[in-house]
Amino acid sequence: MKDISNYNKLQFFQIIKKNCNLEINSFWLGKVDYHFAWGLQKQIHQSVSQFEMNGVILYLEHDSVYTFGKNANQNHLLPSYPKDAEVIQIDRGGDITYHGPGQLVGYPIINLNIFKKSISWYMRTLENSIIDSLSAINILGKRVDGLTGVWVEDEKICAMGVRLAKWTSMHGFALNINPEMKYFDGMIPCGIFEFGVTSIQGQLNIELDIKEIANQVDSHIQCQILKENNYETSRIYKKATA
Repeated sequence: MKDISNYNKLQFFQIIKKNCNLEINSFWLGKVDYHFAWGLQKQIHQSVSQFEMNGVILYLEHDSVYTFGKNANQNHLLPSYPKDAEVIQIDRGGDITYHGPGQLVGYPIINLNIFKKSISWYMRTLENSIIDSLSAINILGKRVDGLTGVWVEDEKICAMGVRLAKWTSMHGFALNINPEMKYFDGMIPCGIFEFGVTSIQGQLNIELDIKEIANQVDSHIQCQILKENNYETSRIYKKATA
């Protein structure tokens, strides 16, 4: 994972494009405004979907923000939500989600034409990668039938919501490391009433570095995706590095 957090953010796209020679290329962006990250995703998505760039995964933190998916119920943001958090309508699937400091956000932008054209495979791959990452620090994560994301007992620890266009992914996951939990009290997370929310710090009662967790998660995601044997190196790699 390449750390580009100290570069001028306006140069992020060009830096990423110049450092995109592997099948999947991962970048640490640090703390990034949600609108800026959304725009950056769109730029990368256009190039990846047109076979002009290899796959990219962005890892970052956001300032406090609630995002509504395309079909979200606006009533799932409660009147008591902390008013220092921005509220944004976006183009991913799913309901309401919170992003903020202390939360690892991952945005894989990957052309599934090159790997496996299956949204269920892709979502299960992300979930399995998070479960494996949690297992490495002695947290037992799991899937819940009929729901997306990763859970610890009956509490969600990692939310997921994606958008797929031209079989190329956008958006991704939000893994709770040590966020301020009061922000989750301001909503009905993902529109699910019967489950709570937890974090890695809440499970282990220790502080962990978000960038280190990002490195661990990235290694599991890359392993899970790259073991799919449909990757055609000549189709992208030569074009991206010509």
